[in-house]
Amino acid sequence: MDQSTRTVRVPHLAGGRGLDFEVLADDSIIGPAIERGGWEEHETALFLAHLRPGDRVVDLGANIGWYSVLAILKGCEVHAFEPVPAIADVAERNLRRAEAAGKGRGILHRAAAGAAPGKARIALAPRNHGDNRVVDGNAPPDDLAGAELITIDIERVDDHVQGPVRLLKVDTQGSEWLALQGARGLLRSSPELALLIEFWPYALRGAKPEELLLFLEHEGFTLGKATAAPYPMEKERILRQALKRDPVKGGIDLYGTRALPFHVGHGAARLRSLWRSFRED
Repeated sequence: MDQSTRTVRVPHLAGGRGLDFEVLADDSIIGPAIERGGWEEHETALFLAHLRPGDRVVDLGANIGWYSVLAILKGCEVHAFEPVPAIADVAERNLRRAEAAGKGRGILHRAAAGAAPGKARIALAPRNHGDNRVVDGNAPPDDLAGAELITIDIERVDDHVQGPVRLLKVDTQGSEWLALQGARGLLRSSPELALLIEFWPYALRGAKPEELLLFLEHEGFTLGKATAAPYPMEKERILRQALKRDPVKGGIDLYGTRALPFHVGHGAARLRSLWRSFRED
């Protein structure tokens, strides 16, 4: 992959003082969004809503470190996992910038989160550098035909991070189930936990989509879509909505809480979430 980067200024970070943020120069999605001022507006708001100074955060699929930087600036300890060397290098520099501007700290693990330690092959998307996927076998998925394949390390979260943690983000482009299996100890030791996780049936590895949702239900999470006004959803409803989407273009970002308030918005947001819960399929 092209390893060239550029540095952009994000004015609203670091308490409004602004922060330089390094992005991959040829990225088609994440980099341009950050250059415009931010990435995943609704997910970002939900991510920040539950964080307090001194909290611990685990960021699986950190990419160039957007969420990890936000948590460091909030005064948290962050464990970020990113397996692609060129991307991890950028994340490392962004974490250090955040540490210089904030009161938190970041620990970067240069590996993908999985159910057991080992090696794997990952397909590097040529333009959307947030869509790199660990593959089963020696060929990339059909929609990434011709993508460069490299070998990466796989590590269990539980071998590097012990709970409790306040927030767990899992955006691993189809490896979410396997990442969670290697973090069962962390889940057990984190009774009050907020969750952001990608649910993408097309790319999911290691389990059926309904198994992932059932696992999260058994773990005690209240789940909904990560939107401006999320509402609690039954797992059947989540699966039904996800399967109605174009399977290749992506799934649904889910938001969940366990022993923490699910609704974090003001009164208007609560009313909007109620309205959406009745209106949507």
